[in-house]
Amino acid sequence: MTRNFLIVAGSIVLLATLAGGASKHVRRAKSSSGVPLYTVTDDIEDDYNEAIDMVSTNYAGDIDYEKATQAAIQGMLSTLDPHSSYFPYNEFRKLKEDQDSRFYGIGVTINQHRDGVYIQSTVQDTPAARAGLRYGDRIVEVDGKDARSWDSQQVSKNVRGARGEAVKLKVERAGSESPLYFTIVRDAVALPTIRNAYMVRPGTGYVGLTGGFQRTSDDELRESLVKLKSEGMRQLILDLRGNPGGLLEQAIDVSSEFLPRGQVIVSVKGRTEYSDPVVYKSKGTDPEDVPLVVLINRNTASASEIVAGAIQDQGRGLIVGETSFGKGLVQRIFPLPGNTGLTLTTARYYTPYGRSLQRDYSSGSFYDYYVRHDAEVPEPSPSGSPKTPQPALSQASPPPHLPTGPAVKTAAGRVFYGGGGITPDIESKLPAGSLLRNRIIDEAFYFTRQLTAGAIPGLDSYRVDKVQYGRTPKATDYPITDQVLEAFRNYVKADANAGLTLAQVESELDFVKLRLREQIITAAYGADDGARVLLDSDPQVMRAIEALPDARRLAESVRNAASQG
Repeated sequence: MTRNFLIVAGSIVLLATLAGGASKHVRRAKSSSGVPLYTVTDDIEDDYNEAIDMVSTNYAGDIDYEKATQAAIQGMLSTLDPHSSYFPYNEFRKLKEDQDSRFYGIGVTINQHRDGVYIQSTVQDTPAARAGLRYGDRIVEVDGKDARSWDSQQVSKNVRGARGEAVKLKVERAGSESPLYFTIVRDAVALPTIRNAYMVRPGTGYVGLTGGFQRTSDDELRESLVKLKSEGMRQLILDLRGNPGGLLEQAIDVSSEFLPRGQVIVSVKGRTEYSDPVVYKSKGTDPEDVPLVVLINRNTASASEIVAGAIQDQGRGLIVGETSFGKGLVQRIFPLPGNTGLTLTTARYYTPYGRSLQRDYSSGSFYDYYVRHDAEVPEPSPSGSPKTPQPALSQASPPPHLPTGPAVKTAAGRVFYGGGGITPDIESKLPAGSLLRNRIIDEAFYFTRQLTAGAIPGLDSYRVDKVQYGRTPKATDYPITDQVLEAFRNYVKADANAGLTLAQVESELDFVKLRLREQIITAAYGADDGARVLLDSDPQVMRAIEALPDARRLAESVRNAASQG
């Protein structure tokens, strides 16, 4: 084990000197083709090997060489950029599962609340749904291990496993005096990247492509579009909010659903693999020509930014929301011995008109890069905002802070700036969250857990014994009546842990009604239908609907200019 560690760690030092530089006794290593790759000094290699030998010989405790090797690899990668990362065995397996849009588990979504982890919903046609797990079941044991103090990540890690292996769960269910025990055999669980596709308004389709860009994304999108057109769709909102990205080829295929054949989608420039820039163009032979608005936010990243950037640069539709994350670095996955692997940045993305998507990461910590990016900087509003609407075809004005990239003139003469993600045509932010609203969400869950278990007197009609998947909820299904609200008020008064007063409930009564209905519909019809309750009153979705006429005019203007040019 020690010898293997020294070999691996030594090779890490050779790579790390690329970032750190070398100044004496320089040797140049070469690839198998003879191309120089990096330099290394005798002093650095000798110092590192001597340090490892000192640790192995003199350290007072046991040494986990595998863990030390992993830390060395990740430490080297962290000197490069925020997106080059090492993946131990379990994480590398999960990465590959996510790319296949499936994993092996039982098929539940879980949420962490104040006293533990609860099942929010079961996925249709999965082991959990067939076994009878329900909304509101509290997970207290997994395979005999006490899970009451675990967080969601720990529960998820222990519930997942190899296909065909059983996992034993002990749960507490509202309305049941004794805990319930389940033995569930793990199986493949689909991870669709589109969880909601429906008519948000008559004639207006909504597609939520929020689960990354995996191997099935374009197929899912095409199926969703066919379904919506059969229901009378004449205009479309494509929601990419929170989409972390994924496979480049899927971003190209998704963009091709909307852009004419031959239009540039993205170019990729790199050091070796893309030393000659590669330009990817639309493959669409019969693209959708309905008016299009794309929703983005701060967590729209990578492949989803490619799609948004292509739509914006080519003038195919309007972008509504908040400036996206700004990830324009291309990672390639490299397997390593022992079924581990790493992602390494090998190139950069550029929009059709040459904007770099990547936000600067040269100053500040990686924490700032991921969590606090532009937290104190006003969002630019190049083509209008909800408060001060302007014509959608107007030229973009410079952002209020200094851009890191040059101004780029795109289709219809609009100007945007590179080096900081995709700036929306129309800025629209969600209302800021609050501690009070978080408490209301939490209490709505606990109340609904009792309500749908039939434990709230006088409201037996809200009892849910079995999820009805695939049924679009109607306004008359499980309405939030005065009786339900009064029961909620009484529940809040009796719950010493709620942290809510009746005055606070009254001050946020509309929000209370919204969240109660979301939770009840989730329990009755599943998580996707519960999400629709929120989408139907989502301010950014409403702003996107308002922007659709401008999106139509923009696309027509660009098409007319192309036909005349």
